Amino acid sequence: MKTLKSLALVSVMGAGLISGAAQAADELTLQLKWVTQGQFAGYYVAKDKGFYEEEDLDVTIKPGGPDIAPPQVIAGGGADVIIDWMPSALASREKGVPLVNIAQPFKKSGMMLTCRKDTGISSPEDFKGKTLGVWFFGNEYPFLSWMSQLGIPTDGSDGGVTVLKQGFNVDPILQKQADCISTMTYNEYWQVIDAGIPADELVVFKYEDQGVATLEDGLYVLDESLNDPAMVDKLARFVRASMKGWAYAAENPEEAAEIVLENDATGAQTEKHQVRMVGEIVKLVDGSDGKLDMSAYDRTVKSLLAGGSDPVITKEPEGATSTAVTDKL
Repeated sequence: MKTLKSLALVSVMGAGLISGAAQAADELTLQLKWVTQGQFAGYYVAKDKGFYEEEDLDVTIKPGGPDIAPPQVIAGGGADVIIDWMPSALASREKGVPLVNIAQPFKKSGMMLTCRKDTGISSPEDFKGKTLGVWFFGNEYPFLSWMSQLGIPTDGSDGGVTVLKQGFNVDPILQKQADCISTMTYNEYWQVIDAGIPADELVVFKYEDQGVATLEDGLYVLDESLNDPAMVDKLARFVRASMKGWAYAAENPEEAAEIVLENDATGAQTEKHQVRMVGEIVKLVDGSDGKLDMSAYDRTVKSLLAGGSDPVITKEPEGATSTAVTDKL
């Protein structure tokens, strides 16, 4: 009898352990492209509102920063999924980091070149001889591609432009160190205005309007992740919950901004700026279902290849996108 009772007890305990294991949510780590802000509202909302939990996921969101390169993070095993701009991702892939786009929440580009009107710049032709602020760390690729297509050298030579390696602030235009600076529709442009330069004293060139827009804020994994059916299933649940988060943020921008602020450990963000940012960001998501528009992908690749003697990528990418995840949505 004792033996039977012991076996029964072991059986019950084993069943309990199995049940507990089944209830443990699947862990997944997301590396953001930049610091905690409204640019990533959909992911923070999905976590806060329990959308990831509903998909049996335990998602860790890692903020980025000026010294964090998402492709390096995922290559080193520090994340399962990263957010990156396609120019950076494709350049990284060509250099040996096998990144694959599995979903594309952002349908439009928010990148702009913002110039002081008093510099005399009214069209791209007027860039010649000017100093332009450009972000690096992978963010320079769309700019370099654009200048190459315009036939404008970026080495400071006659008929070219002088490139100022821009920090992640708007000081160069405020202090007149640069005639134009890189801005995003949802962030730095408003920082310039908040700093005292009104919109009517600025000239803005949106990459979308110039026909050189490249895809931003896509979701990328390493090739090997797509070889594991369980991982593909986990990623599909992640994308589905994330897009639900984006839809909620679009409907509730002020609440979404509050959720972002609650997750900002630095305390550097303000409510006014984050509410405005979420409002601008959802215009770029624009009701996306997360699926990559291949015509936008082709446009991005074409733009990156059109770099003359110094293209962002040197050949047509192979295997850089996959519908394995979004096919499951």
